[in-house]
Amino acid sequence: MKKALLATMATIIGLSIFACPLVYFLVGPALDAVQIATLKTLVTVCGCSALYCFVAGELSKNNSQMDKLWSILPEVYLWIIAVQGGMKPRLVIMAVIGTVWGIRLTYNFAKKGAYSIKFWSGEEDYRWVLLRQRKEFQPRWKWMIFDFFFISIYQNTLILLTTFPALVAMNSEAALNWIDVVAIVIMAGAVLYETIADEQQWKFQSTKYKLLGEGKKLEELPYPYNKGFNTTGLWKVSRHPNYLGEQTTWVGCYIFSIAAGIGVFNWSFIGALLLIVLFIGSSTMGEQITGSKYPEYAEYKKTVSRYFPGRKYKK
Repeated sequence: MKKALLATMATIIGLSIFACPLVYFLVGPALDAVQIATLKTLVTVCGCSALYCFVAGELSKNNSQMDKLWSILPEVYLWIIAVQGGMKPRLVIMAVIGTVWGIRLTYNFAKKGAYSIKFWSGEEDYRWVLLRQRKEFQPRWKWMIFDFFFISIYQNTLILLTTFPALVAMNSEAALNWIDVVAIVIMAGAVLYETIADEQQWKFQSTKYKLLGEGKKLEELPYPYNKGFNTTGLWKVSRHPNYLGEQTTWVGCYIFSIAAGIGVFNWSFIGALLLIVLFIGSSTMGEQITGSKYPEYAEYKKTVSRYFPGRKYKK
Protein backbone atom coordinates (compact mmCIF):
# COMPACT_ATOMS: atom_id res chain seq x y z
CA MET A 1 0.00 0.00 0.00
CA LYS A 2 1.33 3.41 -0.86
CA LYS A 3 2.01 5.89 1.93
CA ALA A 4 -0.52 8.30 0.43
CA LEU A 5 -3.32 5.78 0.96
CA LEU A 6 -2.27 5.17 4.56
CA ALA A 7 -2.22 8.93 5.09
CA THR A 8 -5.74 9.20 3.66
CA MET A 9 -7.05 6.54 6.04
CA ALA A 10 -5.34 8.26 8.98
CA THR A 11 -6.94 11.53 7.94
CA ILE A 12 -10.37 9.91 7.80
CA ILE A 13 -10.07 8.53 11.31
CA GLY A 14 -8.55 11.78 12.59
CA LEU A 15 -11.43 13.81 11.20
CA SER A 16 -13.90 11.46 12.86
CA ILE A 17 -12.29 11.54 16.28
CA PHE A 18 -11.64 15.26 16.51
CA ALA A 19 -13.97 16.98 14.05
CA CYS A 20 -17.29 15.39 15.05
CA PRO A 21 -17.34 16.47 18.72
CA LEU A 22 -15.84 19.85 17.86
CA VAL A 23 -18.44 20.62 15.20
CA TYR A 24 -21.26 19.52 17.50
CA PHE A 25 -20.25 21.96 20.22
CA LEU A 26 -19.42 24.83 17.86
CA VAL A 27 -22.32 24.56 15.41
CA GLY A 28 -25.99 24.06 16.34
CA PRO A 29 -28.36 22.60 17.01
CA ALA A 30 -28.15 20.98 20.42
CA LEU A 31 -30.18 17.79 20.87
CA ASP A 32 -33.26 17.71 23.10
CA ALA A 33 -34.26 14.86 25.43
CA VAL A 34 -36.17 12.91 22.75
CA GLN A 35 -33.31 13.20 20.27
CA ILE A 36 -30.77 12.09 22.88
CA ALA A 37 -32.91 9.07 23.77
CA THR A 38 -33.18 8.21 20.08
CA LEU A 39 -29.44 8.66 19.66
CA LYS A 40 -28.81 6.19 22.47
CA THR A 41 -30.92 3.61 20.64
CA LEU A 42 -29.04 4.26 17.40
CA VAL A 43 -25.65 4.00 19.11
CA THR A 44 -26.70 0.70 20.72
CA VAL A 45 -27.60 -0.77 17.32
CA CYS A 46 -24.37 0.60 15.86
CA GLY A 47 -22.28 -0.85 18.68
CA CYS A 48 -23.85 -4.29 18.35
CA SER A 49 -23.25 -4.21 14.61
CA ALA A 50 -19.60 -3.21 15.06
CA LEU A 51 -19.04 -6.02 17.57
CA TYR A 52 -20.67 -8.55 15.24
CA CYS A 53 -18.63 -7.39 12.24
CA PHE A 54 -15.37 -7.79 14.13
CA VAL A 55 -16.10 -11.14 15.75
CA ALA A 56 -17.72 -12.70 12.67
CA GLY A 57 -15.08 -11.26 10.38
CA GLU A 58 -12.17 -12.59 12.39
CA LEU A 59 -13.65 -16.03 13.03
CA SER A 60 -14.71 -16.57 9.41
CA LYS A 61 -11.72 -14.73 7.87
CA ASN A 62 -14.29 -12.87 5.77
CA ASN A 63 -14.07 -9.11 6.32
CA SER A 64 -17.08 -8.23 4.19
CA GLN A 65 -19.44 -8.41 7.18
CA MET A 66 -19.76 -4.61 7.21
CA ASP A 67 -20.17 -4.58 3.43
CA LYS A 68 -23.28 -6.74 3.87
CA LEU A 69 -24.74 -4.33 6.42
CA TRP A 70 -23.71 -1.13 4.62
CA SER A 71 -26.95 -1.02 2.61
CA ILE A 72 -29.19 -2.26 5.45
CA LEU A 73 -28.30 -0.20 8.52
CA PRO A 74 -29.10 3.31 7.14
CA GLU A 75 -32.78 2.54 6.57
CA VAL A 76 -32.97 0.89 10.01
CA TYR A 77 -31.62 4.10 11.55
CA LEU A 78 -33.89 6.32 9.43
CA TRP A 79 -37.01 4.37 10.39
CA ILE A 80 -36.07 4.43 14.08
CA ILE A 81 -35.75 8.20 13.83
CA ALA A 82 -39.00 8.51 11.87
CA VAL A 83 -40.96 6.47 14.45
CA GLN A 84 -39.43 8.29 17.42
CA GLY A 85 -40.10 11.58 15.63
CA GLY A 86 -43.83 10.87 15.33
CA MET A 87 -43.73 9.84 11.66
CA LYS A 88 -43.55 13.43 10.46
CA PRO A 89 -43.79 13.70 6.65
CA ARG A 90 -40.21 14.86 6.17
CA LEU A 91 -38.79 12.03 8.25
CA VAL A 92 -40.95 9.46 6.46
CA ILE A 93 -39.84 10.75 3.05
CA MET A 94 -36.19 10.48 4.10
CA ALA A 95 -36.77 6.94 5.37
CA VAL A 96 -38.64 5.86 2.22
CA ILE A 97 -35.93 7.12 -0.15
CA GLY A 98 -33.26 5.63 2.11
CA THR A 99 -35.10 2.30 2.00
CA VAL A 100 -35.27 2.34 -1.80
CA TRP A 101 -31.54 3.06 -1.86
CA GLY A 102 -30.89 0.21 0.59
CA ILE A 103 -33.04 -2.41 -1.15
CA ARG A 104 -31.47 -1.63 -4.50
CA LEU A 105 -27.89 -1.73 -3.18
CA THR A 106 -28.53 -4.89 -1.16
CA TYR A 107 -29.89 -6.60 -4.28
CA ASN A 108 -26.87 -5.47 -6.28
CA PHE A 109 -24.50 -6.87 -3.64
CA ALA A 110 -26.51 -10.10 -3.41
CA LYS A 111 -26.03 -10.71 -7.15
CA LYS A 112 -22.31 -10.96 -6.47
CA GLY A 113 -22.87 -13.81 -4.03
CA ALA A 114 -22.23 -11.74 -0.93
CA TYR A 115 -25.04 -13.26 1.13
CA SER A 116 -25.40 -16.85 2.23
CA ILE A 117 -27.57 -19.00 4.50
CA LYS A 118 -24.44 -19.15 6.60
CA PHE A 119 -24.68 -15.41 7.20
CA TRP A 120 -21.00 -15.05 8.13
CA SER A 121 -19.85 -16.47 4.79
CA GLY A 122 -20.44 -15.36 1.19
CA GLU A 123 -18.28 -13.62 -1.40
CA GLU A 124 -15.70 -11.33 0.17
CA ASP A 125 -14.78 -8.00 -1.42
CA TYR A 126 -11.54 -8.60 -3.33
CA ARG A 127 -10.02 -5.42 -1.90
CA TRP A 128 -10.02 -6.83 1.64
CA VAL A 129 -8.31 -9.99 0.36
CA LEU A 130 -5.54 -7.99 -1.31
CA LEU A 131 -5.22 -5.58 1.59
CA ARG A 132 -4.76 -8.39 4.12
CA GLN A 133 -1.85 -9.71 2.10
CA ARG A 134 0.09 -6.43 2.21
CA LYS A 135 3.25 -6.44 4.29
CA GLU A 136 1.98 -3.42 6.24
CA PHE A 137 -0.58 -5.74 7.85
CA GLN A 138 1.79 -8.55 8.75
CA PRO A 139 1.82 -10.22 11.23
CA ARG A 140 -1.86 -11.01 11.68
CA TRP A 141 -2.41 -8.89 14.81
CA LYS A 142 -1.83 -5.72 12.77
CA TRP A 143 -4.72 -6.65 10.51
CA MET A 144 -6.90 -7.39 13.54
CA ILE A 145 -6.30 -3.86 14.84
CA PHE A 146 -7.19 -2.43 11.43
CA ASP A 147 -10.28 -4.61 11.27
CA PHE A 148 -11.41 -3.58 14.75
CA PHE A 149 -10.94 0.17 14.47
CA PHE A 150 -11.44 0.90 10.76
CA ILE A 151 -13.61 -1.80 9.21
CA SER A 152 -15.82 -2.56 12.20
CA ILE A 153 -15.98 0.55 14.41
CA TYR A 154 -15.24 3.36 11.97
CA GLN A 155 -17.39 2.21 9.08
CA ASN A 156 -20.33 1.41 11.35
CA THR A 157 -20.01 4.84 12.92
CA LEU A 158 -19.82 6.49 9.51
CA ILE A 159 -23.03 4.84 8.36
CA LEU A 160 -24.76 6.11 11.49
CA LEU A 161 -23.40 9.63 10.92
CA THR A 162 -24.86 9.80 7.40
CA THR A 163 -28.37 9.56 8.89
CA PHE A 164 -27.86 12.36 11.43
CA PRO A 165 -29.64 14.96 9.23
CA ALA A 166 -32.84 13.07 10.07
CA LEU A 167 -31.94 13.12 13.77
CA VAL A 168 -31.46 16.90 13.87
CA ALA A 169 -34.72 17.36 11.91
CA MET A 170 -36.73 15.23 14.37
CA ASN A 171 -38.24 18.06 16.42
CA SER A 172 -38.69 20.49 13.52
CA GLU A 173 -42.21 21.84 13.01
CA ALA A 174 -41.34 23.39 9.64
CA ALA A 175 -43.80 22.41 6.92
CA LEU A 176 -42.62 20.73 3.74
CA ASN A 177 -41.23 23.38 1.41
CA TRP A 178 -39.32 23.92 -1.82
CA ILE A 179 -36.01 22.93 -0.20
CA ASP A 180 -37.54 19.53 0.56
CA VAL A 181 -38.37 19.23 -3.13
CA VAL A 182 -34.73 19.99 -3.98
CA ALA A 183 -33.59 17.37 -1.46
CA ILE A 184 -36.01 14.77 -2.85
CA VAL A 185 -34.84 15.40 -6.42
CA ILE A 186 -31.17 15.19 -5.46
CA MET A 187 -31.46 12.15 -3.18
CA ALA A 188 -33.82 10.18 -5.44
CA GLY A 189 -31.92 11.23 -8.56
CA ALA A 190 -28.66 10.08 -7.03
CA VAL A 191 -30.18 6.69 -6.21
CA LEU A 192 -31.31 6.34 -9.84
CA TYR A 193 -27.89 7.44 -11.12
CA GLU A 194 -26.10 4.91 -8.91
CA THR A 195 -28.52 2.21 -10.02
CA ILE A 196 -27.80 2.85 -13.70
CA ALA A 197 -24.04 2.88 -13.07
CA ASP A 198 -24.11 -0.38 -11.11
CA GLU A 199 -26.26 -2.12 -13.73
CA GLN A 200 -23.92 -1.02 -16.51
CA GLN A 201 -20.94 -2.31 -14.53
CA TRP A 202 -22.67 -5.60 -13.76
CA LYS A 203 -23.56 -6.16 -17.41
CA PHE A 204 -20.03 -5.33 -18.55
CA GLN A 205 -18.24 -7.54 -16.01
CA SER A 206 -20.68 -10.43 -16.46
CA THR A 207 -20.17 -10.42 -20.22
CA LYS A 208 -16.39 -10.08 -19.88
CA TYR A 209 -16.06 -13.05 -17.53
CA LYS A 210 -18.43 -15.11 -19.65
CA LEU A 211 -16.20 -14.57 -22.66
CA LEU A 212 -13.07 -15.32 -20.63
CA GLY A 213 -14.76 -18.47 -19.38
CA GLU A 214 -15.01 -19.66 -22.96
CA GLY A 215 -11.24 -19.92 -23.06
CA LYS A 216 -10.48 -16.61 -24.76
CA LYS A 217 -7.65 -14.34 -23.66
CA LEU A 218 -8.40 -10.74 -22.67
CA GLU A 219 -6.75 -9.28 -25.76
CA GLU A 220 -8.84 -11.59 -27.95
CA LEU A 221 -12.13 -10.26 -26.64
CA PRO A 222 -14.18 -7.79 -28.71
CA TYR A 223 -14.21 -4.11 -27.79
CA PRO A 224 -14.82 -2.85 -25.11
CA TYR A 225 -14.23 -6.04 -23.11
CA ASN A 226 -10.64 -6.37 -24.32
CA LYS A 227 -9.65 -3.41 -22.15
CA GLY A 228 -10.61 -5.27 -18.98
CA PHE A 229 -12.36 -2.28 -17.39
CA ASN A 230 -15.64 -0.60 -18.27
CA THR A 231 -15.52 2.42 -20.59
CA THR A 232 -19.16 2.41 -21.72
CA GLY A 233 -22.29 4.26 -20.64
CA LEU A 234 -21.75 6.47 -17.60
CA TRP A 235 -18.32 4.91 -17.20
CA LYS A 236 -17.26 6.56 -20.44
CA VAL A 237 -17.44 10.00 -18.85
CA SER A 238 -16.76 9.16 -15.19
CA ARG A 239 -14.37 6.67 -13.60
CA HIS A 240 -16.65 6.11 -10.60
CA PRO A 241 -20.24 7.11 -11.41
CA ASN A 242 -21.55 4.68 -8.78
CA TYR A 243 -19.48 6.42 -6.10
CA LEU A 244 -20.79 9.79 -7.25
CA GLY A 245 -24.34 8.52 -6.85
CA GLU A 246 -23.59 7.13 -3.40
CA GLN A 247 -22.05 10.34 -2.11
CA THR A 248 -24.72 12.55 -3.62
CA THR A 249 -27.46 10.44 -1.99
CA TRP A 250 -26.28 11.42 1.47
CA VAL A 251 -25.60 15.03 0.49
CA GLY A 252 -29.27 15.10 -0.53
CA CYS A 253 -30.15 13.66 2.87
CA TYR A 254 -28.30 16.55 4.51
CA ILE A 255 -30.31 19.09 2.50
CA PHE A 256 -33.43 17.83 4.28
CA SER A 257 -31.99 19.24 7.52
CA ILE A 258 -31.76 22.64 5.83
CA ALA A 259 -35.39 22.33 4.74
CA ALA A 260 -36.28 21.60 8.37
CA GLY A 261 -34.96 25.03 9.31
CA ILE A 262 -31.87 23.78 11.12
CA GLY A 263 -29.60 26.08 9.14
CA VAL A 264 -27.53 25.90 5.97
CA PHE A 265 -24.52 24.76 8.00
CA ASN A 266 -25.12 22.37 10.88
CA TRP A 267 -23.12 19.55 12.43
CA SER A 268 -25.12 16.77 10.76
CA PHE A 269 -23.14 17.43 7.56
CA ILE A 270 -20.19 15.52 9.04
CA GLY A 271 -21.49 12.13 7.84
CA ALA A 272 -21.72 13.16 4.19
CA LEU A 273 -18.34 14.89 4.41
CA LEU A 274 -16.56 11.87 5.89
CA LEU A 275 -18.24 9.60 3.35
CA ILE A 276 -16.75 11.71 0.56
CA VAL A 277 -13.31 11.46 2.18
CA LEU A 278 -13.70 7.69 2.56
CA PHE A 279 -14.59 7.26 -1.11
CA ILE A 280 -11.53 9.23 -2.14
CA GLY A 281 -9.41 6.65 -0.35
CA SER A 282 -11.48 3.71 -1.61
CA SER A 283 -11.41 4.86 -5.23
CA THR A 284 -7.67 5.52 -5.03
CA MET A 285 -7.03 1.99 -3.77
CA GLY A 286 -9.32 0.50 -6.42
CA GLU A 287 -7.54 2.39 -9.17
CA GLN A 288 -4.15 1.19 -7.97
CA ILE A 289 -5.40 -2.39 -8.28
CA THR A 290 -7.05 -1.84 -11.68
CA GLY A 291 -4.03 0.04 -13.02
CA SER A 292 -1.72 -2.81 -12.05
CA LYS A 293 -3.88 -5.27 -14.02
CA TYR A 294 -4.74 -3.26 -17.13
CA PRO A 295 -2.08 -1.01 -18.77
CA GLU A 296 -4.64 1.08 -20.68
CA TYR A 297 -6.19 2.25 -17.43
CA ALA A 298 -3.49 4.91 -17.09
CA GLU A 299 -4.71 6.66 -20.25
CA TYR A 300 -8.33 6.27 -19.17
CA LYS A 301 -7.43 7.87 -15.85
CA LYS A 302 -5.79 10.83 -17.60
CA THR A 303 -8.80 11.41 -19.85
CA VAL A 304 -11.84 10.76 -17.63
CA SER A 305 -12.63 12.56 -14.38
CA ARG A 306 -12.87 10.63 -11.13
CA TYR A 307 -16.51 11.45 -10.32
CA PHE A 308 -18.25 14.19 -12.25
CA PRO A 309 -19.08 13.51 -15.92
CA GLY A 310 -16.60 15.17 -18.25
CA ARG A 311 -14.68 14.32 -21.38
CA LYS A 312 -15.58 11.07 -23.10
CA TYR A 313 -13.01 8.33 -23.22
CA LYS A 314 -11.92 7.46 -26.77
CA LYS A 315 -10.69 3.97 -27.49
